[in-house]
Parts: sequence; structure tokens; C-alpha cells
Amino acid sequence: NAVIGRYKLGVQSGSSSPTSLGTFVLLFNPWSSGDDVFMPNQAECEEYVLEEFGIIFAGNKNYISSFGWNFGQFQGDILDICLSMLDRSLSHRQDPITDVSHRNDPKYVGRVLSAMVNANDDQGVVLGNWSGNYDGGKSPSSWTGSGEILQSWKKSGFRPVRYGQCWVFAAVLTTVLRCLGIPTRTITNFSSAHDADGNLRVDEFYDASGNHLDRAADSIWNFHVWNESWFSRSDLGPSYSGWQILDATPQEESEGIYQCGPASRKAIKEGDVELDYDCPFVFAEVNADCMYWNYDTATGKKTLIFSESTSIGQSISTKAVGRDDRVDVTNDYKYEEGSKKERDVFKKARKKLGLEDKFDPTAPTQEEVEQKPDISGEFKVAGPLQLGKDLNLVLVLANLQSDAKTVHVNMTAWSTVYTRKPVHEIWKDSMSVTLSPKEEKQFPIKIPYIEYQQQLTTDYTIQVTALCHVEDGIQVLVQRDITLDSPTIDIQVLGEAKVDRELDVEVTFTNPIDTEVTNCLLLVEGSDLLRGLLKIEVPPLKAGDKSSTKFKLTPFETGAKHLVVNFSCDKFANVKTFKMINV
Repeated sequence: NAVIGRYKLGVQSGSSSPTSLGTFVLLFNPWSSGDDVFMPNQAECEEYVLEEFGIIFAGNKNYISSFGWNFGQFQGDILDICLSMLDRSLSHRQDPITDVSHRNDPKYVGRVLSAMVNANDDQGVVLGNWSGNYDGGKSPSSWTGSGEILQSWKKSGFRPVRYGQCWVFAAVLTTVLRCLGIPTRTITNFSSAHDADGNLRVDEFYDASGNHLDRAADSIWNFHVWNESWFSRSDLGPSYSGWQILDATPQEESEGIYQCGPASRKAIKEGDVELDYDCPFVFAEVNADCMYWNYDTATGKKTLIFSESTSIGQSISTKAVGRDDRVDVTNDYKYEEGSKKERDVFKKARKKLGLEDKFDPTAPTQEEVEQKPDISGEFKVAGPLQLGKDLNLVLVLANLQSDAKTVHVNMTAWSTVYTRKPVHEIWKDSMSVTLSPKEEKQFPIKIPYIEYQQQLTTDYTIQVTALCHVEDGIQVLVQRDITLDSPTIDIQVLGEAKVDRELDVEVTFTNPIDTEVTNCLLLVEGSDLLRGLLKIEVPPLKAGDKSSTKFKLTPFETGAKHLVVNFSCDKFANVKTFKMINV
């Protein structure tokens, strides 16, 4: 339980003055049974402390995608940069002696670093940007590893690196905590609630045309990435030890600054939201109820369209130990959706937060919640969801009643960022339909590539909405979040990989769209395979053409290493892949 950090080492014999032998750095030790971060499982120690490559899951609940990330916690001067993060924190600046004396406590170190990874408050490492416009910096999707980010922060005289979004904050925090010896992994939560006002409810507003209005502080993200770190909770008791949630994405302030956690995962599952730290916010991320409202921009009147209690917190994912697969950990965060136990935990959390007795003037009335719609609707996908191809959907409307219904449908499609914040309108249309008793009708929708290509964000996400006004009935909202599949690239390793021997690698890419692509750039990185980042310019590619790019690398360590590749051009950015190379 000694304080981690840099120590001076000297030797003294008899009464002579001591001779300096230099310095050493003391880290947390997950292999030692006395340490707060002790992890008994050897394979888990190797994955969560020693592994320099990871897989981060993204996309949306209907379509989970993934990309590789080079954590690189043992490369170059990363350890020095991690130690300077501790020394540049607000707590160190305010009271260095007390700060250092707490550096034997992983709870303290994790919380301080969750604040330092974002630039808010303390000139930390990464500046967040969710606008869809990344001028003046790099698009968050363009990074493939933490090393370049941490190095840039140091080289610029510790000025925040532009720009990051949740997976960048989480990946950088993984690098820093693994480097210091704290077992850490990234976790992706699909349909993640950002409950800004602490009422365990997320409100979304739509106008009469079906446009998703960006007017609420609350939001439902397609996905959100945070961290889990492994350590004991002497402050809460042994049953709350194990995986702890830390989140470096600046979403809400905690004790006056943008930091979050450690929140015990066990406390989240049991609804013990009063326990330190930030449990109510994390609990809401995986459990909040959703309310969808129609908002009249002229009068300010809002009408509930519908509410649901099972859509938030789905397919919670992390990389498997020792394999490049996805593991679902949703059951470690909550009891089965819709089970009595899950609703009991939700009620317990509401009670502990003092929400159940207070009258909430913004909440829908019982009458509003119990209204039953006359029709149902859904968007079905007809054909591949591929970047560069037309988007084909089918709106299916069904009359649930035994009398005919007339429905006025207003449809919109917007490009969004992955937080579902609308950025550009792509398409709109409206129609009136009559549905006979119990009839189901299908309406095909086509959004040509030419119409959406200019409006897309680097997240390749589109939100399609149909607001159905049923005559003499309640409105029905049909929506779908679509993540377009980016093109694919392929890596071939030519020959056997050996330490200090040149190795040829070939990357191939076929242009899938009907126009030429220019400004093609290949970025390559990989711990123990390359030092730093390799940038290769690729000639323009005509429609349907295939490019082949060869380069050499010289591995400098043995073991299973990962090469991470990112291809960009003028028509699409950040097409990523990775390849395991046994050295």
C-alpha cells in the first residue's frame, strides 16, 4: 500500500554520504495478493494490464460494429506522461502533499485521472467535440491509438488535443490506468441514457413534422463507452469490490468538476445509488425510462407520444479475455429487463433518490401513459446499409382497430452524430393513408446516395422518423437509427514475422462507389511493430478500382501483436481494420 510514483534510490555504507543509483517507478501490482488491485486470474491480468491492443464496440443496438485500438501503454515515454497527468491535476495543484499521500489508493487515482483525461476544468488531455464539425483539430473517428494523443499533449506544452468523443476518452484512460498497473477495460453501452436532471427519465421532443428537436438536456446516445477498473472498495465493504465504473467523458459535473466514478458495478446492479461515487448518473445510463413528446414550437405545449422502460442499456459489451470477440456483460449491470426483480431495483433507486414521493410537474399523467395507439408502425431495412449505396427502407403501418383509420404521416431523415444529435436534414416527405380494419400496408422509401453523401457526419449515422397523426386518435412515432456500413479493407502479411527482421505487409482496398475517390491516405500503427505512426499516400481510385499498398515493418518484440490500419479519402473517412501478427 505504498504511494505509486517515481522514487530516488541511493546506497549508503557506514558513515559516508549516500551515493545515488538513480530512480525507479513504483506501480500498483495486480499480481500481489496484498494490493488493492489484486486480480487472482492470471489470464485476466494479462489482458487488462499487459495487453496493448483492444477492440472497442460501436454502432447501435440493431447493428454492433467494432474497431481496433492501439493502447500502447508500454511504448516510448508513455509512463512519464501518465505521471505528469497526476502532477498536473487540480488536486495536485491545490494541495500537492495531500494529493501525493493518496496515490496509494486506486479509487483516488482513478477519479483524478477520469478528470484529467478530459480538457474541462484542468487543461487535461483531450478536448471533446460533438458538433459534427471538427475544424481546427482531428475528427474523433480518425484516431487509432492513445500514443499519438498523449504524445501530442506533451509536445504542445500540455495543451488539450482536439478532438475526442467518448471512446477516445475511454481508450486514453485505459492506456493510463493499465500503464500504472490498474486492471482496466473499455465497456460499450448501447442506447445509453444521458440523464441531465437526475430524475431517472430521459425526455425527447419532436415537432409536428417529425423533426427530432435538439432542445432537451437529456439524450439517448446510440452507444456510449466508459471504463471498468478492478480494485477493492474498503470504503463500501467487500461485496462492492471488483469492477468499478470510471467515465472520463465530460457529461455532468461531480463535486464541481467533470469527473465520474469509481461507481461499484455491484451497487449499480442492486440499485444502491447512494454509494460513492456518481452511482445515480451511471444507474440512469443503463436504466432510465424514456418519454417521447410532441412539442408545439408556437405554443410551447407538449403532448406525450409514448413512453418505454425497457429500451435503455442494451447489449453492454467488452472484448473477451485472450480473444478478439465480443462478450455481453448486460447481466452484470442489471437484472433481466421486464422481470419483477429489475423493476424492484428501479423502484428502490427512485426511492433512495427521493423521486417517488415528489410530484413531478414535467412527468406525464397516468391517463397519458395508459393511452393506447390505434396503429403501429416500424421501419424495416430493405437491402444493404452500405455507404455509397442508396438507402432502401420500408415503412410498415398496421391498423390495430376494427374500424378504418386515416393517418397523416410526416417523415424526415437527418444525419446525426452517434449521440443522436441531429446535424443536417437529408430528406423529408409526407403522405396521407387510409388503413382498412386490421390492415397492414408497406410504403417503400428510397434515399439516394447522392442526397445523403454531402450531409453525413463521420459517424455515418442517419435517424429516420415518421410522425403519424391518426384522425381522432393519438399520435404514433416511428423511428430508426441507421449506421451505414463503411467499405472494407484487407491486410495480408507476406511471410513470417520475426524480431528485427523486415516484414512485408500489403493493404488492399476496392472503391465501392460510382465516382473516383481522391486524397487517399493510409495510417498504420501497432505496438512493438512500428514506432509511431506510418502515413502512406495512396493514388486516386476510379469507380470499382482496387488499390494495393505495400510497406515494410520491423517488429521489435515477440508475441501476438496487432497492426491497426485506417484508410481515408475525400468521399469517406476512417475505414478501419486490424490484423493479429504472431512475432
